[in-house]
Amino acid sequence: MSSVAAASAQTATPSSADLPASLPWVERLVSMDTVSRNPNLALIEVVRDDLRARGVETTITHDQSGKWANLFATLPAHDGTTHGGIVLSGHTDVVPVDGQQWDSDPFRPEIRDGLLYGRGTCDMKGFIGAALSLVPLMQQTKLAKPIHFALSFDEEVGCAGAPLMIEELVKRGVAPEGCIVGEPTSMRPVIAHKGINTYRCCVRGQAAHSSLTPRGLNAIEYAARLICHIRDLADQFRAQGPFDELFDVPFTTAQTSTIEGGNAINTVPAECRFDFEFRNLPTLDPDAIFARIEQYARETLLPKMQREHAVGAIEFTKLASAPGLDATEQAAVTQLVRALTADDTRRKVAYGTEAGLFARAGIPSVICGPGDIQQAHKANEFVALEQLGACEDFLRKFVHGMSVDALPRQ
Repeated sequence: MSSVAAASAQTATPSSADLPASLPWVERLVSMDTVSRNPNLALIEVVRDDLRARGVETTITHDQSGKWANLFATLPAHDGTTHGGIVLSGHTDVVPVDGQQWDSDPFRPEIRDGLLYGRGTCDMKGFIGAALSLVPLMQQTKLAKPIHFALSFDEEVGCAGAPLMIEELVKRGVAPEGCIVGEPTSMRPVIAHKGINTYRCCVRGQAAHSSLTPRGLNAIEYAARLICHIRDLADQFRAQGPFDELFDVPFTTAQTSTIEGGNAINTVPAECRFDFEFRNLPTLDPDAIFARIEQYARETLLPKMQREHAVGAIEFTKLASAPGLDATEQAAVTQLVRALTADDTRRKVAYGTEAGLFARAGIPSVICGPGDIQQAHKANEFVALEQLGACEDFLRKFVHGMSVDALPRQ
């Protein structure tokens, strides 16, 4: 940054009295590079150590390598109860900054004109930092029910971490009554999102010199036919539905995102690999959608391939999946978040979150957090300081609402 730009940024920085109380925590988290390809263990240990110093018990669940981890922590109710209560959930990983043109170091958070810039400020370390900054208030409050923290790894690459943590919760019988996932929603409740399903397909043929194409089996050409079938399926969903107009994209979508194959222009390619995804409305069965793709490959393409050459094969590998969310208005956590935000609008989004995983485990969930999803994953990602302040206000109301004095006596 030039000296002029730096001076401008400094003059735009508000006074300390105007800064959100959560800012130190948010800046600390953002300064730790937890791009999904990098281990997040250092961040998890920082949070664990701070909570331990405050007397809060934590449970860590690692991946097989031991370099990535989830953290689950519980602030018990005043009578020591640790079961039930509400979970505050967030993922600790962020998307890469490779190839993006940033105006400042993405891992050195910087305030300019009332906005906090840095990778993860919006998605979603702002929410995590705001929640952690209120631990002292939670401990000072006579809680009628426990408050839990759930911090996960690898959400951005297919929600790989949270299932390990949720499985552990089920084994321990924690049985939370609800979960608030703090993805960026501009502090407005979101009650539904689509499911995400990602696959890799490998089409195997037979190599041959391109002058002798009938002796080979062109893997790229058959992969192209399968890719076109996936596109035809997407077009069918777009034209025929089913539809849900509350979603910004009101139908199920599908696309091929990466492809590679072949090794020379004068060689019939023996292999082609491509990755594809589909995002289903939560009312649709993702297994049934994949079955249509697999059936076309098995019943239509594969026989044609093997008539050309016996080695023909099509193989699918599921890379990741996360279920959709369709929260009910009757769920206590939905009513709670609506009351705290004074917002009754029904919102549904196309992007996925870990809320569907919690809901599938029997934990009703709703999404509400600071920042705008339009700022996520971009260069110069930011969260407005005003949004952090609004999140703090929301969480303070939430803590008060969990107190003995606020909850009705049974």
